Amino acid sequence: MTSGPHVHAGPASVGQRQLRLRLKPQGPTTGYVDGGWWPRSRDLAAELPALAGVLAVRLGVVHRVVFAMAAWGTTPRRVEIDGWRVRLEGFRFQDKDIVHVIGLDGRRVTLLVVPPEAADATGHDAMMAAGLRDNADSPATILAMAGVSSGEPIPRPRVASDGAEDRWEGDGGRVPGLD
Repeated sequence: MTSGPHVHAGPASVGQRQLRLRLKPQGPTTGYVDGGWWPRSRDLAAELPALAGVLAVRLGVVHRVVFAMAAWGTTPRRVEIDGWRVRLEGFRFQDKDIVHVIGLDGRRVTLLVVPPEAADATGHDAMMAAGLRDNADSPATILAMAGVSSGEPIPRPRVASDGAEDRWEGDGGRVPGLD
């Protein structure tokens, strides 16, 4: 999961292109996400400094980032950004189309992650849709409506389908053979 205990990630260089991020206007939260982020690579440690810098306006210092392990390359457990250590917490069963960015005081921004390999028009459309004030669509729906293929969905928990509850109700709650 990790390449080391922590990595220093400096501010984005002047030669880098502009951060691709669209946030919903501040106000009451609606929907699954608070905006859309279209990173340029699957290297979370490299992408995070620019994102943390912009999100500092809403969150203050970024303290943690929660992400789906399957959606990103090898990621360290911590990165240092502008003198602050940021914990990176990867999970196997988190929705791969989102990241949660959390400030020191617990405030959170949940972002749709547009796959870096998305085509220009579809990636832009998905990012912009995620940032619409009243958008309440799921991340998968936003990506699909924009024409972005998000790959395999995260597996859902299994539900017992052996009919045990139906048999219990059908038998009147009695155990056969113990009459």
